[in-house]
Amino acid sequence: QVQLVESGGGLVQPGGSLRLSCAASGIIFSIYAMDWYRQAPGKQRELVASISRGGSTTNYADSVKGRFTISRDNHKKTVYLQMNNLKPDDTAAYYCNVAPPSSSWGQGTQVTVSS
Repeated sequence: QVQLVESGGGLVQPGGSLRLSCAASGIIFSIYAMDWYRQAPGKQRELVASISRGGSTTNYADSVKGRFTISRDNHKKTVYLQMNNLKPDDTAAYYCNVAPPSSSWGQGTQVTVSS
């Protein structure tokens, strides 16, 4: 069963940057595409970014395109989300999952963008 541990969140001012990490275990990481999701209070979880198994193909939600970059290190079984030019609307708990998503979600990492 997949286990996912997200980290790297925190409090940042608008315009700032954060790099999130998600370490996976219990799976052959390199055969899975990976996704980053986020969920703000009172809102549904939304897909933010996706990356293919080898990392050559990425996709982004329109709201983060040009500001966020997803990447992965298959040797470390880790997927990353570099977030630049953060906005208050980016405030949310961020989660990663395999694609299509497993029922085993991690605890997430909280990102708060505020001055």
